[in-house]
Amino acid sequence: MKILVTGGAGFIGSHLVERLIELGHEVLALDNFFTGSRANLARVSTHPHLEIIRHDVIEPIWLEVDQVYHLACPASPVYYQSDPVRTVQTSVMGGINMLGLCKRTGARLLQASTSEVYGYPTVHPQPESYVGNVNPIGPRSCYEEGKRVAETLCMDYHRENGVSVRIVRIFNTYGPRLAGSEGRVIPSFAAQALRGDPITVHGEGRQTRSFCYVDDVVEGLIALMNDPDPTFTGPVNLGYDGEVSMADLAALIRELTGSKSPIVLDPSVQDDSRIYPDLTLLRQRISFQPKVDLREGMHRTLAYFAAHLGQEVIIR
Repeated sequence: MKILVTGGAGFIGSHLVERLIELGHEVLALDNFFTGSRANLARVSTHPHLEIIRHDVIEPIWLEVDQVYHLACPASPVYYQSDPVRTVQTSVMGGINMLGLCKRTGARLLQASTSEVYGYPTVHPQPESYVGNVNPIGPRSCYEEGKRVAETLCMDYHRENGVSVRIVRIFNTYGPRLAGSEGRVIPSFAAQALRGDPITVHGEGRQTRSFCYVDDVVEGLIALMNDPDPTFTGPVNLGYDGEVSMADLAALIRELTGSKSPIVLDPSVQDDSRIYPDLTLLRQRISFQPKVDLREGMHRTLAYFAAHLGQEVIIR
């Protein structure tokens, strides 16, 4: 098939592009390089089945494709809060443009949504039926509400125009190419541990998250896109169903790096939230089972960060 991946030079997008090429598809990787990087596509940049297109999804584009994986949108608070209006535009106008492309070509669209649509949940774990606890005027709402509107657009294009859609709510993903500048917890803890700086944990470290290795997320996305049921739209959660506290994550990173960094609690930021997915529907659809556990995934990820930072550290 001929497949378009928006955000194709990003963290998840670049891994997805590589995998689709491995499977024999022709791939168009579209990115405006705001958070993505050509370096992420270095392994396949000269492959004859790949075309890299510099373009912003806020603007329309005319292409002929069979499938669209719509991943384009800053996913880190550092970036999406730096220009919140453009973040909303990316989700809303970008969604309209990609859905319009699919309406014209008959392509199927997979919308990369997010666990952020649940906000700060009061139900644990979070099933797809949970409507969330989101603040529509908060500093994160440009991303949270943007993704919620993107889901709305998918269902409206599906009901009104017959566009084939798959909505996938991706939970925390990690692995090589996760940018250290994005302020996310794993690269932040990793950089602190590798440099020997104090590892700073908000509150008492009781807040929990679910972390799924990027290769497993990519396999889940591909399987959901190709689910043979033409009536299936989602939304469906995609992630790892185990939860880990931030205090335990910091301890694991310190152990694997052999760091002497102290773990320091920051009481100025209190956070006891728990965000991890109910994967019942996912397993019903594609018999999903992550292959990479947290320890193995962190070993690979920390080796990447050590090399990226120029640190000669043996990850244990």
